[in-house]
Amino acid sequence: MGKIPPSFKGSQFPKSTLLKTPQSLSQTPLLTEKPQHFLKKIPNKRPSKSPPTPHPPPPPPSLTFTTPLLSDAKSLFNSLITTTTTNKHTIPSDPRFFNSILQSYSAISSPHDSISLLNHMIKTHPPFCPNQSTFHIILSQSCKLHDPTLSSVHQALNLMASHGFPPDKIAADIAVRSLCSADRAEHAIELIKELSLKNCSPDTYTYNFLTKYLCKNRTVSAVNGFIKDMREFCNIKPDLVTYTIMIDNVCNGKNLREATRLLGVLAEEGFKPDCYVYNTIMKGHCMLSQGGEVLSVFKKMQEDGVEPDMVTYNTLIYGLSKAGRVKQAKSFLNVMAEMGHFPDAVTYTSLMNGMCREGNSVGAMTLLEEMEAKGCSPNSCTYNTLLHGLSKGRLLEKAIELFGVMKAGGMELETGSYGTFLRALCKKGKVAEAYEVFDYAVESKSLTEVAAYTNLETTLKWLQKAREQGLVV
Repeated sequence: MGKIPPSFKGSQFPKSTLLKTPQSLSQTPLLTEKPQHFLKKIPNKRPSKSPPTPHPPPPPPSLTFTTPLLSDAKSLFNSLITTTTTNKHTIPSDPRFFNSILQSYSAISSPHDSISLLNHMIKTHPPFCPNQSTFHIILSQSCKLHDPTLSSVHQALNLMASHGFPPDKIAADIAVRSLCSADRAEHAIELIKELSLKNCSPDTYTYNFLTKYLCKNRTVSAVNGFIKDMREFCNIKPDLVTYTIMIDNVCNGKNLREATRLLGVLAEEGFKPDCYVYNTIMKGHCMLSQGGEVLSVFKKMQEDGVEPDMVTYNTLIYGLSKAGRVKQAKSFLNVMAEMGHFPDAVTYTSLMNGMCREGNSVGAMTLLEEMEAKGCSPNSCTYNTLLHGLSKGRLLEKAIELFGVMKAGGMELETGSYGTFLRALCKKGKVAEAYEVFDYAVESKSLTEVAAYTNLETTLKWLQKAREQGLVV
């Protein structure tokens, strides 16, 4: 017999129910009368199961075209229809199935042959009814064709109209994006003008997409000309997003004069610059190390009632630190904390970078301790900034110690800090240690083996030349 479970030991059961045997239970049968449901006759046969639901036949596989020949494409489609009918497969009624076939063929054929296959599909399988997406495939293919004119695009648009899908804003957007992908921005602008004359002006998404494309691939004057043409010929006016795109573009190109002009135009048009616009302009001044201008934009932002965000404060501190105004930059740590924006790794790294530029690497290390004490974890960029500063500031032992921490944490080395650290090691005659740093740079995939070795080779050649000149012992 099994052992009694411990939970059962010492349990007290009610004596009235377990120890006492009632007379009624010992003398009276358990059931004096059968319930009525026991009197019913039990059927001999088991209830029949419901017939299983038949599974629908699988749909036919889609087609994969390997040749652009129209005759082969038609034969392949005919074979699909015939095989499907013979094997009792179900041809989907959803146009997306046929659109996928047309899409596959259009990827390797010409627009003319794609239209011919579409007509053949409609004729061979009448249940197929093309939808708007069907003709968008033809339109997109026509736009990507390297055609000196827009004849193929017009053909696709006319085909859409003849089937009850006149050009709309969706078709205009597809055409513009497809033309730009084929580097035909001028044709995209021409098409927009044509559609606008037919009361089919593009929406703001299409307009701003084209503006952004022109900003990246054309000159500032070309973008301004486009904005002017759209206003005069199509009655399309730029919005806040449009101006933000343009301001961001000129700031990246360090054209702050144009950014200032656009900011004035923005106000004339009745738009109030938001935080992103001001941050973009501040970023542009940072690229030119114009700390004073960064501060001026920040003050104007406050005057206009625009509340700075975390990006604003980080950009301001970075710009001031880069311009050699670290003390002033550090004063904004308390300001941003009062506004509910607590310094993060980006904030502290910007300050450390500024300190290292001033030759105050010891102060940067002190700031690292302060950063960690406040619960802010440094990142790889922080350590690389310090490694570069310590190596350049002739604090090699501290740099070696910091590199050990980076190596233990598996952090990647940046190109600048790697090269400066190698040079500092070789200058002190620590060539063996330099090779160890090279090995780690390759193993951690911080740099490619070619880039890492090229940097090391250049440093060793410099060391040899410096020794010959007696500059290094």
